[in-house]
Amino acid sequence: MKKSLIAIALAATFIGGCGMFTASDDSNNKNIVASKAELGSFGVDLSARNEVVKPGDDFFMYASGTWYDHYVMPADKTRYGAFTGLAERSETQVKEIIDDITSRTNLNADEQLVADFYQAYMDTETINKLGISPIQSTLDQISAVKNTQDLTKIFGEAWLTGTESPLGGYMWFNRLDPNQYEMSVGAGGLGLPDRSYYLEESERFEKTRNAYVAHIATMLAFAGIENGQKRAEQILALETKIAQGHWPREKKRNRDLTLNQVKRADLAKQYPDFDWDTYFAQSGYKVPQLNISQPEPIKAMIALVNAESLSVWQDYLTFHTISGNAGLLSEDIYAANFAFYGKELNGQQEPRPRWKRAIGEMSDTESLGFAIGKVYVARFFPESSKLQMAQLVENLRTALGQRIDGLDWMGEETKVNAHAKLAAFNPKIGYPDVWQEFEGVTISKNDLVGNIKHLRQFFNADSVAKELKKTDRNRWGMTPQRVNAYYNSSFNEIVFPAAILQPPFFDPNADAAVNYGAIGAVIGHEMGHGFDDQGSKSDANGIQRNWWTDEDRDAFDAKADQLVAQYNKYEPITDNFVNGRNSLGENIGDVGGLSMAYHAYRLSLNGKEAPVINGVTGDQRFFLAWAQVWKEKRTEKSMLNQLRGGTHAPGRFRAQAPRNHDAWYKAFDVKPGDALYLPEDERVRIW
Repeated sequence: MKKSLIAIALAATFIGGCGMFTASDDSNNKNIVASKAELGSFGVDLSARNEVVKPGDDFFMYASGTWYDHYVMPADKTRYGAFTGLAERSETQVKEIIDDITSRTNLNADEQLVADFYQAYMDTETINKLGISPIQSTLDQISAVKNTQDLTKIFGEAWLTGTESPLGGYMWFNRLDPNQYEMSVGAGGLGLPDRSYYLEESERFEKTRNAYVAHIATMLAFAGIENGQKRAEQILALETKIAQGHWPREKKRNRDLTLNQVKRADLAKQYPDFDWDTYFAQSGYKVPQLNISQPEPIKAMIALVNAESLSVWQDYLTFHTISGNAGLLSEDIYAANFAFYGKELNGQQEPRPRWKRAIGEMSDTESLGFAIGKVYVARFFPESSKLQMAQLVENLRTALGQRIDGLDWMGEETKVNAHAKLAAFNPKIGYPDVWQEFEGVTISKNDLVGNIKHLRQFFNADSVAKELKKTDRNRWGMTPQRVNAYYNSSFNEIVFPAAILQPPFFDPNADAAVNYGAIGAVIGHEMGHGFDDQGSKSDANGIQRNWWTDEDRDAFDAKADQLVAQYNKYEPITDNFVNGRNSLGENIGDVGGLSMAYHAYRLSLNGKEAPVINGVTGDQRFFLAWAQVWKEKRTEKSMLNQLRGGTHAPGRFRAQAPRNHDAWYKAFDVKPGDALYLPEDERVRIW
């Protein structure tokens, strides 16, 4: 299922508070109690190392090379690493929860929703009998389009039908007043991962485009459309024009360019020739003010809506409606969609097991994710971990404060504002204080597409009801069972779901160096987003404004440019490099997060030297923990997708971030001549 634009930004979380289970006592739960580190004797898997490789030549392969050389990628994966392994653990834990719920009859309201949704997803017999019929009403609506107003109506409800639209809006925060919600409108509408897939002329991308045309024709055939090849070529031509109108990804990151507030009354004057009233009426938002995040692309999309043939737009919408809902339809439709989006585009040889796909669908913030998450926390997340994590956050806050004081490139005036922002950081750990309620949601045991539609309608209605109210700072953009973390600049908050607080990221029984090098650096990474090239444009209150002196900002930008140049040199695939500008925020987060975490680790030693364990020093354990967090193996096609469509550098290069830290050189005796060696004046030290 294609996610709504709200989910893409940060999935919306709403107020709630009804319980399903009472939290277990930690000591009674075998899943969350251990007497020793889970990995090795102190929290790092030393057997994964390849000690033939010099740390200074390839720290990724030194830390994880034996694992990398011997690990065989499962057929249902496009990548595997520390994140994937932990995500699989979370999936298994959620499956245990669902199996328990579906085995009982005495279910409360939320449990019944979970049980019925899961049964509907797993009932392939019914789903196969229904074929394409669950989305036939939407396809009929598309076939009945007579004019641009009809077309605009379908664009306006794309969030509900699971199709695509060349422009889309979602409710977000007013970047000049985070206490207010504000509609944000941007350009979309592509079926391939990035505009470069349409515009680059290399043989690789030409092959992908040809496969995409064949795929489009295959999907159109499910709707009984004839002349599929020709019509698929027209769809590709349309999407190519859409791609030409899009900004490059690195430009879309620039918050100075993406803040363009417009009063609703002035919208038609600034962006004419589009029926905004019809568009917004489909969602029900009042939209007194909005932000046009990409002005020129929006104008380009409006021009295409008016210039392109209605019949081509109809074919475009038909294809994307089928493709966007393929995971909810009969197995032959899903298999055809997987053949392109899974195998051709990402190198995945087999679909994931259906139960895992069900859990993925249910765990989203705009699905039943928080109903499941409440039980997940009760069963698998000890309160002691939350307390330890809270202390780690405060230790990192202290370390960053000291590092700000010691910056030689930042003046006192800017430091005062930096300290204010640091002090205002709001950490959210584990799970929401207020849980999502699901009163009014209707879920059927035998109508999967209907269930998705009802959930979308529920969350949309809830969002519309809150549009003109003060923003909800209890909201979470991820469910507790999600293995990830994030920083929200509007609320100046760092958020760590429960599922990531497990080995190899966090282990209460691991050596301190390991926890600081793994989850400590992740904490530092998220804090670093508040001070990266874009997050640093918002102040302590989440308001986008310049709190820097010009001199200090210039000094910061010079260091950032140095990091861009460093990452631009990484070449994971021949002639395909990391985009150092597009990944800059994440790279600042990594390099800065490591600095903060290492500083906090040294403070924790109180001036003493860490013991040597199994021949590994404290500093070595710290950096090994970091590198093993980023161990991964992936298909080449998945790697290309990441390079062109993602904002993170591949894990191999994230593991090399220590080359910017003096302590790493000493810990592993890295010398001039080693491949990763950087002269001291080329090591990027920002935070």
